[in-house]
Amino acid sequence: MYNERVIKEFSSPKNVGELSDANGVGQVGSAACGDIMRISMRINENDVIEDVKFKTFGCAAAIATSSVATDMIKGKTVDEALKLTNAAVVEELGGLPPQKLHCSVLAEEAIKAAVQDYLKRYKRDKVG
Repeated sequence: MYNERVIKEFSSPKNVGELSDANGVGQVGSAACGDIMRISMRINENDVIEDVKFKTFGCAAAIATSSVATDMIKGKTVDEALKLTNAAVVEELGGLPPQKLHCSVLAEEAIKAAVQDYLKRYKRDKVG
């Protein structure tokens, strides 16, 4: 059902945990649907994501998409992170089964929620 890359990311995910000094945090999903993603970011004064961590409760695809998505935005600006799409995450993973595509959507939404949290707290003039 899963390709080698998804299994690798699930088995040895990167960026697991939570940042105690995060200045942007986003959580999406619900226990009712079975997947919850929480992304915490440390963003510097130049709006660059210096570090990002995730905590995900869910299936292998949810954990793999969290790992890949956080890797894809580390070192990027908040504007670049807001442009990350679930399709780009799926492509980076080499595909997901159709019934698991919602996991990539959760990753995109969690990142956007964390960036919006940061913008709301520190950059009110940039919130869209």
